[in-house]
Amino acid sequence: MSAVDAVRVAVVAHRKKTFGGGLAELRRELERAGVETVDWREVPKSKKAPKQVRQAVDAGANLIFVWGGDGMVQRCIDALAGSGAQDVTVAILPAGTGNLFASALRIPRDVRAAVDIGLRGGRRQYDLGRIDGEHFAVMAGAGFDAELFEDADRGMKRRAGRFAYWRTALRHVGDAPVHTIVHLDDEPWFEGPATCLLMGNIGTISGGIKAFDDASPFDGRLEVGVTTARGALQWARTIGTMATGRTDRSRFVKIGSASRVYAEFAEPVLLELDGGARKRVKRLEAEAVPAAVTLAVPAPK
Repeated sequence: MSAVDAVRVAVVAHRKKTFGGGLAELRRELERAGVETVDWREVPKSKKAPKQVRQAVDAGANLIFVWGGDGMVQRCIDALAGSGAQDVTVAILPAGTGNLFASALRIPRDVRAAVDIGLRGGRRQYDLGRIDGEHFAVMAGAGFDAELFEDADRGMKRRAGRFAYWRTALRHVGDAPVHTIVHLDDEPWFEGPATCLLMGNIGTISGGIKAFDDASPFDGRLEVGVTTARGALQWARTIGTMATGRTDRSRFVKIGSASRVYAEFAEPVLLELDGGARKRVKRLEAEAVPAAVTLAVPAPK
């Protein structure tokens, strides 16, 4: 019995996202690879994906291809991690705008190559982060970055692609800081005005910039950053330092690491998980969840 014969494949696809030859090419590549039966599920938005993931697992799938961007992947991984299904592997097909998690896994934007990784690649368990019961794979944040993502999602990403993030950033560089208190592993760590609180499981943000130089999805910890930058000049200096050196060298950033994070804000700030805006919060609790999900990755050379 071949490795392909041993898997029971499901596809959970965001039908509005595409790359390569689209979902038609995905069907052809699965057939080419010898997958005779596929539990095929399409959704119009990522919010609809978790139900389909749970149903696919209940129907016996042990390999789920997720077609979409970081938001779609986050929704699917959250559903899987919360189900306790330890024997199910997620294979990412990077059809989104940023695809930060797929890039971290070295999944190419090539349908045939991504399918081959899903079917014949390696398997590795990755840590996740969790905020108020919901998992994230790359980063979560409150403040500036959440406002940026929410604005970009209002149709601009479809028109401008990844440049939408930079355009919306210009709208928010002057946002007023909010008094913020952060505890790491139950110890006081930061108190003062801040424009952004970021928690990372993976270190790289849009544009290939390292927000967290020491982030690892295998250490059972989250990297934590607080930014006090305000105004175009301070943000430009902060981004410049991140792009050309270590983020912790910026005078407008404080970096730490913890397995648990607790934060309070003087007024409600917007929260985001893997680029998807959630609700406004006045406090949050986050934690690292070690080895929470099994992912298909390129086979070791």
